[in-house]
Amino acid sequence: MNSVPAANLRVLSGMRPTGRLHLGHYHGVLKNWVALQHQYECFFFVADLHALTTDYESPGVIRESVWEMVIDWLAAGVDPKAARLFIQSRIAEHSELHLLLSMITPLGWLERMPTYKDQQERLKEKDLATYGFLGYPVLQTADILIYKAGLVPVGEDQVPHVEMSRELARRFNHLYGREPDFEEKAEAAVRTLGKKNARLYRELRRRFQERGDEAALQEARALLEARQNLTLGDRERLYGYLEGGSRVLLPEPQALLTPAARMPGLDGQKMSKSYGNTIALRDDPDAVAQRLRTMPTDPARVRRTDPGDPEKCPVWRFHQIYSDEKTREWVQQGCRSAAFGCLECKQPVIDAVVAEIRGFRERARPFQDDPQLVRGIIAEGTESARDVARQTLDEVREVMGLVYR
Repeated sequence: MNSVPAANLRVLSGMRPTGRLHLGHYHGVLKNWVALQHQYECFFFVADLHALTTDYESPGVIRESVWEMVIDWLAAGVDPKAARLFIQSRIAEHSELHLLLSMITPLGWLERMPTYKDQQERLKEKDLATYGFLGYPVLQTADILIYKAGLVPVGEDQVPHVEMSRELARRFNHLYGREPDFEEKAEAAVRTLGKKNARLYRELRRRFQERGDEAALQEARALLEARQNLTLGDRERLYGYLEGGSRVLLPEPQALLTPAARMPGLDGQKMSKSYGNTIALRDDPDAVAQRLRTMPTDPARVRRTDPGDPEKCPVWRFHQIYSDEKTREWVQQGCRSAAFGCLECKQPVIDAVVAEIRGFRERARPFQDDPQLVRGIIAEGTESARDVARQTLDEVREVMGLVYR
């Protein structure tokens, strides 16, 4: 039940460096990042440690992909002034928290992850009988909790991983949030709210604990968020006191399900490098135009005069992403009546995709011309993110008895 207070709402998301990014990455992830960076405090990272869980035999690909991927982020509109950009392995706190969380993670939790066996089957040509692969949900949890991130943008298939993070945070708080004399310390913290607010806090706490009144819980959290003079320890105690008998040391993250366009590949399947059907963000525009001209269409349209069905044509899925309503109506009518040929139908898509690719290439050029500019952005983002991560890890080490004086 523990949740992140609004004052600490952060977004955490990462991408594995496995090669150049394509339009599927842009429409599925990066467009969302660009929107989120203006709404929340965002941490976006290169998940190079995660890449090693499946590609540990070919680390060269990871090393070569990191900087190119960051350039693609910047070309897509991710702004280092609005979000922290960093490389996961450069912040050792990720790895240490991963280790510490692994000490309290039941083995059964990892073995029951739905993606564990699915990935093993999908990548059966690789030897994935390793702890790193089995334990990557714990590393993913560490990535989230080290920043006390409240929101994790994911697709529906990744929701179980966020739920795993919630369970681990809950277990950690249960084991280590029970400080001696907790209730006395919490009541002392209540009194610092002032007579009126203390009375309100107690009433809201009673309504939630006795009747499960979620509105009362939200109102109590809002009351605490408005109190800027609370110490960090008292704030954690008061959030925990609302719902039980322990401090909220590591807030439980929430999955942020956001609409994402399912970008088709040139063959109509999902765009994926494994299918060889991608358009990279910085491909040559003329080559992209030629590949779009030759992509398959509705097989029923053998001749120019044959009517077609847009729903059976890969080009229609591009129109759904790139064309306005008027153009889509034109496609539906013209295709079904054979009023125009497939090449004419493709032209609005070609124009839109080529314009988008040219924009990416133009925005990427300064970073390609000056590699040190990219490295400087990552160095600054890494330093800023490390400050946050170190504070969390210091708290974790303290409650786990790993601070010696």
